[in-house]
This record gives sequence, C-alpha cells and structure tokens, in this order.
Amino acid sequence: MYDYTEFDAAFVAERNRQFRAQVERRVAGHLTEDEFKPLRLMNGLYLQLHAYMLRVAIPYGTISSRQMDQLAYIAEKWDKGYGHFTTRQNIQYNWPKLPDVPDMLDALAEVNMHAIQTSGNTIRNVTADHFAGAAADEVADPRPVAELLRQWSTDHPEFQFLPRKFKIAVTGAENDRAVIKAHDIGIQIVERDGEIGYRVVVGGGLGRTPMIGKLLNNFVSQEDLLPYVEAIVSVWNLLGRRDNKYKARIKITVHEHGIDDIRARVDERFKAIRPAFTGIDVELFEDIKAAFAAPAFREDSTAVYETAYKTDPIFRAWADTNLAQHRAPGYAIVQISLKAHGETPGDASADQMRVMADIARKYGHDELRISHEQNVILPHVHKSDLPAIHATLKKHGLATANIGLISDIIACPGMDYCALATARSIPIAQEIANRFDELKLEHEIGDMKIKISGCINACGHHHVGHIGILGLDRAGVENYQVTLGGDGTQDAAIGTRTGPGFSADEIIPAVERIVYAYLELREGPQETFLQAYRRVGMEPFKTALYEKAEAYAAE
Repeated sequence: MYDYTEFDAAFVAERNRQFRAQVERRVAGHLTEDEFKPLRLMNGLYLQLHAYMLRVAIPYGTISSRQMDQLAYIAEKWDKGYGHFTTRQNIQYNWPKLPDVPDMLDALAEVNMHAIQTSGNTIRNVTADHFAGAAADEVADPRPVAELLRQWSTDHPEFQFLPRKFKIAVTGAENDRAVIKAHDIGIQIVERDGEIGYRVVVGGGLGRTPMIGKLLNNFVSQEDLLPYVEAIVSVWNLLGRRDNKYKARIKITVHEHGIDDIRARVDERFKAIRPAFTGIDVELFEDIKAAFAAPAFREDSTAVYETAYKTDPIFRAWADTNLAQHRAPGYAIVQISLKAHGETPGDASADQMRVMADIARKYGHDELRISHEQNVILPHVHKSDLPAIHATLKKHGLATANIGLISDIIACPGMDYCALATARSIPIAQEIANRFDELKLEHEIGDMKIKISGCINACGHHHVGHIGILGLDRAGVENYQVTLGGDGTQDAAIGTRTGPGFSADEIIPAVERIVYAYLELREGPQETFLQAYRRVGMEPFKTALYEKAEAYAAE
C-alpha cells in the first residue's frame, strides 16, 4: 500500500491550511456563497439539499484498517455516525457543519487521506478494479498505474480548470470490474509478446448522453503511458466545449470529431511532449510498484473452512455468493455486502467500519477495498479464517449473502440528499430488496444487477444495469423510466429504454413482471438475465411490462 512521502504530507497540510482560512472568511461573511463555491469544490465540499457534504477520496479503492478506523471516528465526531461509500470509490459525509470541515480534513491528513479533486472540473479520484493484486485472472496489479496517475494529476497546473470533470479507471484483467468503458479514459493492462502495456479506451461516460468508450490505442508501452494520457487530456482541454456544459465532456468531443481525428491529434501532441518525459516518471513508477508488493501469503490447512462449508448452510450460502477466487492457493477474496435488505445501499455505521477494520487487521493483511458497487472487499483472506470472519460479520449486520444478486443494488443518494436529484433512489432500492427477500427468489434469479439513479446525471450507473431505473420529475410527480440490457463489463452496453415510465407505486410491480418474464423465458437456471435478454430481445419484456400490467389492472 502506498504511504505518503514528506512532500505528500506537506502538500496536503498546506492545502488544508489554505482551506481553513477560506472557511473562516466564509463564516465571517467576508466571502459570499458564490465566491466560496469554487474554493470549497477544490476541496471536495458540496452544498446539498439539507447540509454540506464532504467527499473523501479513497484512491483506487485501497484503504488500511487505520484509515477505516479514522473514517469511523470522523463519522461519529463530526457527522451522524455513518458514511456513504460511492460508485467512485469515495466516502461521503452528508451532515458536516461548515466550521468543522477543516478539522475533518486535518483528521484525514493524519492517516494519509484527503478530499482534493473529488469535485470540480479537474481529474477526479482515479479508480481501479477492487480485486486488484488478488484476482486470479489478473495480468498485473493496476494500482501502481492508478497511483502514478493520481500523483501526476494532483494539482497539475494545466488541468485544474478543464471543460468538465474527468474520470480515469484502470483494470488489470480482461474481465472488467472497473467499468473502464464508461470513463473518460479507460486503461486495461495487457501483455504482448511478453511485454506489459496498456490498451487505452477514450470517450466513455454515462449521464445525459451515455456512450461506450472507443478504442484509441491497442498497446501503449509502460514508459509511454503517462505522456500518452497527458496528450489525451491536453487535446481535449483545447477542443472541449466550454459554451455548453452538457456538451463539454470528452465523449461529446470524440463523437463530434470522430475517433480517427482524435487519435491523430493525440499522436501529434504525444510526439511533441514525449521528449519532456526524461525517465523520472519511469523511475517513480518503479518505486510505486514496490509499495504494492503482495503480502506474505501463508500456507495452512483449509480443513476448518471445508468443514464449515459442509455442515453450516448459512455459511455455505454466504461463501457461495460473497467469495471470489484468489490467485494464491488457500486464499479467497471476501466481499462484504453493504446491502442488507431494507438498508441504504453503500451506508456503513461507524461501528461497522471499526468491525471491518478489526477483521482486516486480524485476518486480512491490514487491507480493505471499496468497490464501485458500494461494497467493501477484504482482498487477501486465508480460507481457514473465513468461518470466524463470517461469525463476526453476522453479529454486526454485515453478512448478507447477496453479492451479485437482485438486492445488491447500486443507488445514488437521490432526492433524500442531492440538490440535483429529481426523484428518490434509496427508498426504491430498499423496497425492491425487501420485496424479493419476501418472495425468496434471489438465488433462483441469480446474477442480476439493478442500478438506480435519481436524475439524468446517472450517479447510480443505471445505463449499464441489467435493469436500470432512472427517477425523473413529471409535473411534480416522481416517474421512473426502465432500461434493460445494460452491461458494465468488458462487453459493455447501454441499456435500452422499455417505454413509458412508472410511478413510485408502480415501479416495484414493474420490476417483478420483468423478473417473472425472465424466469419463464430462460433456457434453464444457467442462463442469466442478461444472456436471456440478448437472446430474445426487448419485446417479451415490454409485453410483460405493459400489456400484462393492463391485464392485471382490468382484473
């Protein structure tokens, strides 16, 4: 895990000192809210519906037990005792008081954390595969690349006032768990003729105009990556629309100019700036790699795990859904669900944060990850420790066996918190989870990704949900549009809208009809919803949604 250098610590301390003075001026009335806005956004502070919100970066989702403990402390001391983990591998505090924010930032700095560039028109928190360094299918750990990009982009003088925000994601495997094709730049580590390099995708993004990223370069060498990424951002910084914020993202630039023109411009810019990268970045990259060396995996018997798996059906159900294959023999990747039925997706109490930190300290090589699916990962756990871990999680409401199932819903904060939202997301997610728990259908349905956004900005990633739900305002009434067939993996696809939306009272029955249609249509339990949808198309589901709804109403 990367530790701050003296430079890092001094840089963050100085930024915090500056922001403390800015907050004091705002509280004293020497700055208006409009004058204060660009200053607070540079430090991750938003003004939401009811209060300020502080967004804290968790770079590439990696966090230590000490850092998780500190997040719990901050939640209790300056918030309402919980934090909300987001799809950007951040944590948000929804209720801080403005005068307390500088103290919160100083507390973060004590454990090498900050909120810099978690907002504003700049390069945001660089995200990565939450199984990084542990996945069995990984070519190489993507976190050193993400850390290199984080250091390069932080306070980069050319890229602090971009046309709009800019997001980069990195994965180290063919199986894309980082949704790279829905980012401004997506980077996949690949191997060619024994050499490690990078496949670069550009122009992805969701929101008002969802687009899947396009291949810009099939292979960029390690020593060329940083100048190549800089060339991309530099080209967009000049071309990007500043006359219309809805058309300012790089996906629109790529769409308007075409990928071939963008590639030619990037290549030209790359040739111009490449000589300035004299090798210091390569040396830095090698130093960074050393910080992400694998822990010392132990060799031990897995008999305790195997016995528990055979004799305890509750443990077995959890193991079947919440564990993933690790690259080291005898180890597993543990996915801790923050989606207990009826709870707010992504929320964790201070007590739960401490429990997860304690488990990581005792069993998990002192490391946790935050996934873009709003869950927490223990990347390195020996199987002999899994029964004890499960027992502890169960005591604290963290052992829900639903990873990848219909109740493992991604949802933005929606109109309960967000000033931009036009509908609620959290209650809809809670109702769906509770309903299918009542029906006892989750495991029968199998792999099902529902994603919910409370407005067109798509913070809930609804466009790439197998079932996507978008909440909108229709003449003062919440209305929920449904899309089907979205996918955030290496086979990324934007979901297709089914037709007219549904009221808040109608959306849960609508989801039920979709699910029952799938169960009738599928060719055996092995065929997932997405596979069935791609085989039969939209029409059977539209029939279930609208014609059967009319039949039920007539009855």
